[in-house]
Formats: sequence, C-alpha cells, structure tokens
Amino acid sequence: MTDYRDQQTAHDILTGSGDTWAVVGLSTNRMRAAYGVAQALQRFGKRIVPVHPKAEAVFGEQGYASLADIPFPVDVVDVFVNSSLAGPVADQAVEIGAKAVWFQLDVIDREAFDRTTAAGLKMVMDRCPAQEIPQLK
Repeated sequence: MTDYRDQQTAHDILTGSGDTWAVVGLSTNRMRAAYGVAQALQRFGKRIVPVHPKAEAVFGEQGYASLADIPFPVDVVDVFVNSSLAGPVADQAVEIGAKAVWFQLDVIDREAFDRTTAAGLKMVMDRCPAQEIPQLK
C-alpha cells in the first residue's frame, strides 16, 4: 500500500495537478478550517470552487451544492468533511473526472484511498495544503 501521507504526492498535487480546486465543506463561516485553507490556496493562485449544501459564494466564487453541480472541469477535490462521509466524496471526484483528491487533517478512509488511486487519481489524506504551500517556496 502506498503511503497516504506521501509528501511527494502532496507536492505533485499542489504544483502539477491543476489550478481549479473544489473545496467540499467550504462556506462563508470564517471560523471553519476550510475558510482559511481555501484563502491560502487562493493566495497561491488556485481557483477555489466552494461546495456546500448552502451553495454560498465564497471569495468571489459561485458555490455549488455538490461536485456534480459544477459545470466546468475540476482538477483537485479538497475534502473538509468527517471521515465517515469522505469516501463518497472521493467517489464523486472520480465520477467528475478530477485529477486528484486531498483529504484534510484527520480525514482518513483507507478504502476510499485504494479506490481513488486505483481509478488513476493522485490522493493524499491527513495533510493540509495550507501547511504544505510555504514549503514549496
């Protein structure tokens, strides 16, 4: 089994998987981790696509209720939901043709990792892109 926390894979997702990141769990709630991480990704040059049941616009980007509702290609799906709910989100990322999936800190689903990587996507779990970005410079 590949290490789901692999640093090289995290680096590759940040630098080579594309610039459109769907952030599942992102809302206008500034107190949530998704808000700060999405803001860091946007400063790093990524286009942020909020995915939340409320479909709120965040950082000037239209929100969508689900990944399937996004009418354009998504490169990376960044997942801020509980581990018990994350696997189906990874499956949806495969269905929409994303290139990579990123599960945030403490979000771990080994079976989802196996399914997602078997489908050809890059994936890391239990890491935070906002913590990785400063190491890229």
